[in-house]
Amino acid sequence: MSRYSKEDIIRLVEEEDVEFIRLQFTDMFGMLKNIAITSSQLGKALDNRCMFDGSAIEGFVRIEESDMYLHPDLDTFEIFPWRPQQGKVARFICDVYRPSGEPFEGDPRYVMRRISRQALDMGYTFQAGPECEFFLFHTDENGRPTTDTHEMAGFFDVGPLDLAENVRRDIVLNLEDMGFEVEASHHEIAPAQHEIDFQYGDGLATADNVMTFKMAVKAIARRHGLHATFMPKPKAGVNGSGMHINMSLADRDGNNVFVDSSDPLGLSPIAYQFMAGLLEHIREITLLTNPLVNSYKRLVPGYDAPVYIAWSAASNRSPLIRIPSSRGASTRIELRCPDSAVNPYLALAACLAAGLDGIRRGLKPPASVDTNIFAMSEAQLRQAGIKQLPETMGEALEAFAESSFAREVLGDHIYTKYLEAKEKEWKKFRAEVTDWEVQEYLYKF
Repeated sequence: MSRYSKEDIIRLVEEEDVEFIRLQFTDMFGMLKNIAITSSQLGKALDNRCMFDGSAIEGFVRIEESDMYLHPDLDTFEIFPWRPQQGKVARFICDVYRPSGEPFEGDPRYVMRRISRQALDMGYTFQAGPECEFFLFHTDENGRPTTDTHEMAGFFDVGPLDLAENVRRDIVLNLEDMGFEVEASHHEIAPAQHEIDFQYGDGLATADNVMTFKMAVKAIARRHGLHATFMPKPKAGVNGSGMHINMSLADRDGNNVFVDSSDPLGLSPIAYQFMAGLLEHIREITLLTNPLVNSYKRLVPGYDAPVYIAWSAASNRSPLIRIPSSRGASTRIELRCPDSAVNPYLALAACLAAGLDGIRRGLKPPASVDTNIFAMSEAQLRQAGIKQLPETMGEALEAFAESSFAREVLGDHIYTKYLEAKEKEWKKFRAEVTDWEVQEYLYKF
């Protein structure tokens, strides 16, 4: 059931003195875009008559077919609590449509909707809960971001060691003003690194929340004179920022179908099949869960990020997938490879599609690995049949380019445009000479 009608929105805008409204949408790289209108244009927006130039957005359409329309999702209406309280600023998250009235197949939100409908057709609602990590760094005298920080705090530290405690508090309070149910926030392992976890929701709402979360964190950090970054590995020698995703499925009555009290681990056959699908397809979709050249600097041993394609029923954080200890209605699986730079619509859609494929085909996962995989030898890994995630974007590109599954999930439009863009990004990186290379080789050779 919808939260708001058109009449509700018009009344709220008037009562709350909203002057500007942002019509937001997301490009295929997970970058938030918008056009802003004044409240005088609200009726036009609510009638889906606000148009923009789709050819200006990479991966959307050609210049000769550039007209696109934004259809606001009324349930995403929110007022930004960090903006002025007179002449307030609000937003809608929008779906992108063609002039013909058809949904635009290049809209990442459309992909998430389409895969969610497949789950509904099978009798399931996808539930996802992200664990979002980020860094807070200083800016220079010109306001540009740096990787500098004064603090040296670590995991779960508090003030005065955690110098950004008040910043994180401000972020949480603003998120709660926007309707988030924040479950926990804390300092992470690396200096200047933080994590905020919010309550799970259905797949589309969770993807929307991730985009809203990133926007809020960046805006509030800037208000404190800091730069918030979701770059996966901004500094060498410290942990990178992940976005672990906790996943489960609910039936039409809202019951968690991953639960089976008769199973030794409390997991149902559906849970095992879903997990098996993820394990089978993860290399094909790693380019979506870890989308940047920099993402693969995080996926190395020694920094709490997964490298090996395995799962564990124990509280073991070395495999790709672990089963958190909570059971009953909270039973879920946790995918640990995604990082904070993901496009949440595409990443969540790919994870859901992989799990559904496992259910359709009745796949079974390999045996649980309950030891530290990082301590296993190459021979032990081979004997256990444990494969590795792509080590570079180049490897991830190869797996993605050969995947009919990824093409089916994304559709031809996004699949082709995304592959072309990421191949270009990888080629550009390969042509660069890094500081490490200069330091390592200039003197020797």
